[in-house]
Amino acid sequence: MFDKILIANRGEIACRVAATARRMAIKTVAVYSDADAQSQHVAACDEAVHIGGSAPKDSYLRWARIIEAAKATGAQAVHPGYGFLSENEEFAQACADAGLV
Repeated sequence: MFDKILIANRGEIACRVAATARRMAIKTVAVYSDADAQSQHVAACDEAVHIGGSAPKDSYLRWARIIEAAKATGAQAVHPGYGFLSENEEFAQACADAGLV
């Protein structure tokens, strides 16, 4: 089991993952863009890391920044939610290469 996960998404899916993790006593890390700094998913997590500009291409799709955030916060796993990076093979391989599940 993991002690801490990074949620690489925003909105309702990130809130649901955070709530489930809390019930399982797993700490959570949110990532957020400029536009999402005050969003509910940021407040729902134990920690939050800014990853870039408002456009998804400048934040949620920048997987190197997400992996850096996971490593910097001590997260052991990344939950991609749906959309964005959830079906990106390069992202999955980069997570594995970084020692993240």
